[in-house]
Amino acid sequence: MSDVQKPSRPSPRKPAFERHLELWLFRSRWLMAPFYVGLVFALAAMFVVFAREGVRELSHLGFMSPEEAILMALTLIDLSLAGNLLLIVILSGYENFVSKIDTGDDEDRPSWMGVVDFAGLKLKLVASIVAISAIALLKAFMKLAEGADISDRELGWLVGIHVVFVVSGVLLALMDWLVSKTDKH
Repeated sequence: MSDVQKPSRPSPRKPAFERHLELWLFRSRWLMAPFYVGLVFALAAMFVVFAREGVRELSHLGFMSPEEAILMALTLIDLSLAGNLLLIVILSGYENFVSKIDTGDDEDRPSWMGVVDFAGLKLKLVASIVAISAIALLKAFMKLAEGADISDRELGWLVGIHVVFVVSGVLLALMDWLVSKTDKH
């Protein structure tokens, strides 16, 4: 028997209008493809910002204090995490909602491609957002320790937003865990 499976035929009980409507709805998933292409442009913009920030920071390398070096590293890590987040959304979103990406036998294909479902994608997104928020909070605390003028209100907002992201992540993980423990419908 051949490895190629024959496509299943539509149910003969469905009216032609319903079959055509369902086929049209299924094909409409391709309307999402331009969104992912747009995110690739956003990733390119993130690269430009990363490169510009790296050049700007490295030009002061000989005059940096240890705290400034840490802030530089945190800024670059922050941009890197945002880039990773975009890449996860682009590849996982496209594969989950549009079409599988055929990379052939490419050994560089990330192991998570094709296995990250929508629930996993949500958790990866929230984890990245929490990490980005934590870095922003750490940078604010380091600037405060250096004597920068950061208001209590600004710090309060940074802490509050971070806590909201952490709690949201925990609740999303809990909901996904509960759903995984219930019978599938």
